[in-house]
Amino acid sequence: MGAVSHEAINQLKTLMDQVDGRLKRTFQNVHQGYKAETLERFLKARDGSVAKAHKMLLDSLKWRLENGIDDILSKPIVPTNFYRGVRDSQLIGVSGYTREGLPVFAIGVGLSTFDKASVQYYVQSHIQINEYRDRVILPAATKKTGRYVGKCVKILDMSGLKLSALNQIKLLTAISTIDDLNYPEKTITYYIVNVPYVFSACWKVVKPLLHERTRLKVQVLQGSGRDELLKIMDYSALPHFCQRDGSRSSRRGVNTTEDCFSLDHPFHQQLYNYMKKQSGNCAPTRPLKHGSVHVEMPLADIKKAEICRTLESELKRFHSQDDLTRLHDIQISD
Repeated sequence: MGAVSHEAINQLKTLMDQVDGRLKRTFQNVHQGYKAETLERFLKARDGSVAKAHKMLLDSLKWRLENGIDDILSKPIVPTNFYRGVRDSQLIGVSGYTREGLPVFAIGVGLSTFDKASVQYYVQSHIQINEYRDRVILPAATKKTGRYVGKCVKILDMSGLKLSALNQIKLLTAISTIDDLNYPEKTITYYIVNVPYVFSACWKVVKPLLHERTRLKVQVLQGSGRDELLKIMDYSALPHFCQRDGSRSSRRGVNTTEDCFSLDHPFHQQLYNYMKKQSGNCAPTRPLKHGSVHVEMPLADIKKAEICRTLESELKRFHSQDDLTRLHDIQISD
C-alpha cells in the first residue's frame, strides 16, 4: 500500500499510550525515539488497519518480553570459535552503505549450510543482528545523514544454491516469520544476484503467491548485479560476491576482512565486541556460559505456509529430475 494517513498513525499512537509500563519500556527499544515512523511500519504491514496493526504491535511487544529480546545483545554466543562456526554457516554481513546512507546487508543464501549449531543458535544470532541494526546501525546512520534512516537494503547471493536447500526451508521460514511479525518494513529493496536455474524456476512459481507489497521490493539482477548496484552505491560498499564478474563471484573472499560474512570483518568484530561489552555491563562478575537463548518461534501464517509447501514441492520436483538425470548418465556410461 502507499503512505499511511496521519489520522491512522495518531489513532494507533493513542492506543499505544494506554499500554502498561513494561510494554512501554520495550516499545522504547523498538522505536528508538521515532515513534510515528515505527507505528507507520506496523500499519503498512497490516494494510493501514489500525485495529490489526495494534494487535500486531502488542503481540510483538509481548513476544519481546516473554523471550528477553531487550537483553539479547548482552548474551553473545560463546566461545568465540563456536561463534565463528555459526558465522561460517549462516552467511550474513554488512558490506557498507548506499549513497543515501542505507546500510547494505549481504546474505549468502546459496552457501549457508546451517550445520554447525542447533536451530536456536541461528535464531539467536539472527535476532541479535536485527537488534544491533535497529539499536546501533540505523541510529548511527540517522545521525550521520541528518535525517531518519529506518530501513536497509539486502543483497541475496544465490550462488551455490543446491537442492539440499530443501532441508533449510523450515528454519528459513521460521526466521522470516519472526521478521514479518516483529521487524516489519525494515527492508526497502531485496536484490537477488548470482541466480542459478533452480532458483529462477522456483521464483516463477513462488512470485505470484507473494503479497504485492513484497513483490515490488524484490529485484532479480543479472549475474553478480554489479553494474545495477553501482547505480546506488560505491564499489567499496559492494559485497565481495558482487565485486567480480563471472564464476569467481560466488567464492568467499580470500581476505577475511573484506569477506563481509567472516567473523574477522569489521562489522562482525564491532557487533561481537559490543555484545561482550553489554554482557560485562549486565553481569560483571558472572562468567559467560556456553548455551543458546531459547526464543519462541511463531507459526507461519496461512499464506507463508502455502508458499513454503509450494517451494518444497518445486524443489522436490527438481530433485526427482536430478535423480533421473544421474540415472540416465549412469546408463549411458555403462
